[in-house]
Parts: sequence; C-alpha cells; structure tokens
Amino acid sequence: MLGSLLCDDTFWPAEPTSLAETGLSESFIEALALKTINVAGTVSGRNTAERMGLPFRIVEPLMDLLRTRKLVAHVRPAPFNDYYYSLTEQGQKQTQAHLQHCSYVGPAPVPLQDYCLSVEAQAAGLDPIDRDQLAAAMADISYQNSLLDQLGPAVNSNTGLFLYGPPGNGKTTIARSLTGCLGQEIWIPHAILDDGNLIKLQDDAFHREAPVPEGNGQILKADEWDRRWMRIQRPTVVVGGELVMDNLEVRHDPRSNICEAPLQMKSNCGCLLIDDFGRQRIAPEELLNRWIVPLENKCDYLTLPTGKKIQIPFEQLIIFSTNINPDDLVDEAFLRRVPYKIFVDNPSAQEMRILMKTVASRLGFPETPEAAEYLLEYYKRSSRPPRRCHPRDLLTQVANYCRYRKIPLTLRPEYLDQACKSYFSEL
Repeated sequence: MLGSLLCDDTFWPAEPTSLAETGLSESFIEALALKTINVAGTVSGRNTAERMGLPFRIVEPLMDLLRTRKLVAHVRPAPFNDYYYSLTEQGQKQTQAHLQHCSYVGPAPVPLQDYCLSVEAQAAGLDPIDRDQLAAAMADISYQNSLLDQLGPAVNSNTGLFLYGPPGNGKTTIARSLTGCLGQEIWIPHAILDDGNLIKLQDDAFHREAPVPEGNGQILKADEWDRRWMRIQRPTVVVGGELVMDNLEVRHDPRSNICEAPLQMKSNCGCLLIDDFGRQRIAPEELLNRWIVPLENKCDYLTLPTGKKIQIPFEQLIIFSTNINPDDLVDEAFLRRVPYKIFVDNPSAQEMRILMKTVASRLGFPETPEAAEYLLEYYKRSSRPPRRCHPRDLLTQVANYCRYRKIPLTLRPEYLDQACKSYFSEL
C-alpha cells in the first residue's frame, strides 16, 4: 500500500514478512526449495530465496529444517552468516517425488485471491483517457481524424469493440496502439496457486517487463516489493486464425502437472485483439457464445484439472478486427454486448500523399511529390481503391528493384508500374 501511494501504481505487491503472509503452506515452499536446489546444484540460502522470489528471513528457517531432516547439507560457508547447500541422497529421492507431483521451478506462486484483487485494482478503465492521450498513442500511424472521437469512448468503456473495414487500412495497428494510452504499468504474478493447482501466468510472448519505480528518500526502498510479482507494460495479446477454444480455457499438462493461463487471463488490465475475426478454425458463433457472459458480468469461470470451478476477473479491452461486416458474423444478442462498431475506411487522396512522402523519406528516396500523383492516377485508371499499406509495400518493392539493378533509389513511373504489376497480380 505504501508503494502505491508514493508512485503512480494503483496496486503495489507488499513484501511478505512471514510465512502466513505468503498465503502458501510450509510444505509447498519446502518442496519448491528442494526443486530449486536440485536445478542449481550447489547454491546459497540467499540465492535459493531469490530464485523463489521470497525474503531470506522466511526461507532461512525452512532451510534449517530441511538440514535437520537430512534432505540438504551444508557444503561450505557463504557470506552474511549463510551457507551453500546441496541435496543429500535422501533429499534427491524426495525431490524426484516432488517433481513427479509438479515439475514447476521458479518464483513462488501467489494465491488466486491476491491475483483477483490485483486485477480489480489495476483495471484499465479506472483512469479514463482524453482526446490528447489518444492522439499521442496514435501519433506514429495514419488515420482519419474522425476516428479519435469514436475510439476514445470505446476505450473508456473497457468492454469491447469491432474494428471493421477493408483490409490493409491499419485496423490491427490501431488496435495495438490503443493499449499505449491505457495508463501506467501493472503488476502480475509469475504463477498462481489455488487448491493445489499451479497456473503459470507470466508469458514472455505477451508480457514485457517494466522497471520498478524507486521511492524518494528512506520512506520507500526499491527492494520493498514482493518478488513473486513482476511489473510489466500493459499487455496486448494478439491472436489470429490460430485461435481455438482451448486457448480460452486452463490448459493442463499432465506430465508436468502445470496449468497454462488462458488468453483472457494473460490480457487482463490490457487489450485482447482477435485479429482477422471470422477466419478462425472455430465458428464465430462458438467463440462469441463463450464470451457473452464474461462481457456482461466482467468475470469468467474456468475449470481446473481437479474439476473445481474458479471465478476470475474479465477486465480488458477486447477488440475484434475484421474485414467482414459484424452484422454478417453474429446475431443481435452479441452485438448488443459489444457496443462499439467502428468502421475504418480507405484513406483519402491527401492522406495518401502524406503517406507516400513519409514512407519515401524513411526508405531513403529523394522527395518526389509527383510519385504520389502518379499512383493516385493509377488507382483511378484501374478502379482500384487505395489502402494505407500500399505506400509502404509498393515503395519497398521499388527500393528492392533499385538495389537489384544497382541504381540510385528513384521513384520513376516505370519503377512504380513494375511494383504495381507484381503487387496487384495484374493479368
């Protein structure tokens, strides 16, 4: 609590001062310590505690207890009244039994209740954004100005929205940019424990670590936080055609006895983007029916391997990006629960001129304003609508052609014709 008062974080994981405050049993921490020593070989007590994400004052008496039971042995002294430990033969047998029960090794988990409280405290919708914040988050992309006043209320709703329109106009890029205006960084645990079921939450594919803020003076020290948690940038979880129903449920590995958190847990307090919606291997109705209740009640129900049902917060901005009109994908009942449907149209002629100039400069072409006019005329002749991705894709092809011919980068009409011919698959 003190940490959250002295920085911008709405949640601060306080360092536990006793075994009871960890929410974990003594037997669980002992088993994790044995597995940690088994992986490290010979390791000091402090380093064991650090690998487990727990304070040494909590782990030290447990290490003494393991030594008394002849499961670990002192190898040699370590600095600061510590010792290097290794497993005894009896300890190795005990560790193998623990590994067969659950092979997880890493920072100790936190109780499910602590995780749920953290999500509720850090939900993205707590701090509404304004137009300036949204414009800053989308500063590096091209869009129609009218989109800002449509996207802003949708982001503040922290519910769900459809981004639909022709392909190649930046729907996915817009969706990724929205997370940048959702506020400060958040804290997530590495793993969660409930009723003996260990759920791994942290995922390097979606979670990018952020620095822990330092306090002023002696009131708040930089190390006064629970190391079982990590501070990350608000997550953006992007899934496309590979999405299946199993991704939305707790996935249990029977060999390791470790569960993997579903996508909606990994994206809590951030953004979950379903890209190219309607082209998944599962029917849109099946996917949307799974989320009707969570979207309505802001909570989801998951089934653990033991058969126990748990309730988790459902607190993220869900974005469905599609090239298909939402009315053609789902029924009215679901459309009501995704209240924002935002159309991303093709760029105007002026926007295409700006895009051509920006991309040409980035690729190293000399300023050639007539290239944009030539391309706009091509669209008229061929009755082909422009897309925001075309300047990048076409000029990249021209650059590749110039390098192949060993000629200076130049936007000549014949080079643009060559790029259009190969890019648009003209017959």
